[in-house]
Amino acid sequence: MTAPRYVLARRPGLQLDVFATRCGLHPEMVRRLVALGLVRCHVDARGEPWFEPSALAVVARIQRLRAGLGLNYAAIGLVLDLLDRIEELESASRRRRTSLWTSTS
Repeated sequence: MTAPRYVLARRPGLQLDVFATRCGLHPEMVRRLVALGLVRCHVDARGEPWFEPSALAVVARIQRLRAGLGLNYAAIGLVLDLLDRIEELESASRRRRTSLWTSTS
């Protein structure tokens, strides 16, 4: 009889090499983006970084900003923060409009 495998026992996310391959970047470049605070990861007990699949979209956005606008990484961090804030404000505005619309109906 074999021991059952539990889904909760798996590590969430992608290993560094897999993540870097999917991004089209060298693993050291991914480490640099993490060190600069542009990409988040979780570090396991062995010190290995693990990335959420949603971080792939963050890296794609970073690559577009770097290639399209020629921004340095400090500027990219600022732009990412501003884009996140704009998204939050637009979402709050939509929620207010929806609640006003439903309360007047």
